[in-house]
Amino acid sequence: MANRLPVRWDDDSGQWVTSPGGLVSALSPVLQARGGVWVGWPGVAGGSPKAFTVDGINQVPVPLSESDIDLFYEGFCNGTIWPLYHDAIRPVELHRHWWHPYVDVNRRFASVVASGSDAADSIWVQDYQLQLVPGFLRSMGVTNRIGFFLHIPFPPVEIFGRLPWREEILEGLLGADVIGFQTHQSLVNFGRSARAFTSATGPAETLSYEGRTITTETVPISIDSPKYADEAERPSARAAATALRSELGDPDAIILGVDRLDYTKGIDQRLRAFETLLADRPDLRGRVVMVQVAVPSRQNVGEYQVIRERIERIVGRINGAYGAAGWVPVHYYYRSLDHMELLAHYMAADVMLVTPLRDGMNLVAKEYVAVRSEDTGTLVLSEFAGAAEELKGATIVNPYDVDELAEALAASIDSDVAEQRSAMRVLRRRVDRWDVHRWAAHCLESIEGVGDPAF
Repeated sequence: MANRLPVRWDDDSGQWVTSPGGLVSALSPVLQARGGVWVGWPGVAGGSPKAFTVDGINQVPVPLSESDIDLFYEGFCNGTIWPLYHDAIRPVELHRHWWHPYVDVNRRFASVVASGSDAADSIWVQDYQLQLVPGFLRSMGVTNRIGFFLHIPFPPVEIFGRLPWREEILEGLLGADVIGFQTHQSLVNFGRSARAFTSATGPAETLSYEGRTITTETVPISIDSPKYADEAERPSARAAATALRSELGDPDAIILGVDRLDYTKGIDQRLRAFETLLADRPDLRGRVVMVQVAVPSRQNVGEYQVIRERIERIVGRINGAYGAAGWVPVHYYYRSLDHMELLAHYMAADVMLVTPLRDGMNLVAKEYVAVRSEDTGTLVLSEFAGAAEELKGATIVNPYDVDELAEALAASIDSDVAEQRSAMRVLRRRVDRWDVHRWAAHCLESIEGVGDPAF
């Protein structure tokens, strides 16, 4: 069960088609092999179709009205939970008229699952939009094994405690038998909040609550690393990467950032670090370029429009101050890239900047590593990205420290191939060993009570 179904309606073909995305790629083969049902919103407001099947997976739609989308999703999920769980980087809005629709939608999802599940079924609930579902299922008399996975960070107790509905959220999550987190720190944070605001007792990994034991795990989501590695070996992909490098003027180094345009991603700090690098290192002017892809997000929200304007001002300032005939320092794209374009950018980039101010995981870091078949390139990674707990071979930075970021860029550009290969081999082994299929299989086995510890 997830907020969205793994399919979307395609007007051109007049049929449902599988959506792209890591979670869909991870769970689709598992559900196809084992059988199962995916419960979620079909992506359009209003009435929903009856249950249907796509690619061998039974799809059970849950309808959301325009009001639900406005108050439940845009309101409570994105205006309250999203900033709160990302360390309250932006002010958190706390509105009762958002909370009540969140409760109603979660109860609706739980009712659909409760009415359609058999006694032997395992139930797996995904992410922050549906945190109340496990608790509602228990209150409806469901005795099945229930798992929950949180894709975003769980904040420290001092931040989570601001939420007026903290007990209700925690009681909802504690309805699960197994709760998976991206990082150990999120697991610890959850345990502290559960003990502080509910009757739960015991260590964070095995909480006791209302006569039940809730197991929590650090199970970071991953990518289909063999698929990325295979695609990077295709002659067409290599040709596209070479062509991109030529289009950028065959610089000595390409620095790449790929992010959804969001205040958690630290794009403006990253650009200021590149500006600092050009100011401090005149020898690099004309020799390096930065490519920043900003994928449009929540375009109707005023704050996101402000973020876009600020980023574009910084890009203009850098290019105006340092650009010269035949050399544009920053190439900025405000659009998404299709899969093969993205692959070409990863393959062409010498330095990958993944520097969010807070992120649950950040799969861009793993995608970059997966395509580096020659073990070259450098990953500069925020210490506040969940991926930093796993990817120890990366250059770890504090994204708030612009000077440190600039120094990391300089060191990455100046590093020799032997240094790069030593670090990249460590990263590639990690990404290859724990891919998205192993992640999904482990999580489902844990819910069923037969899995071994992930780490």
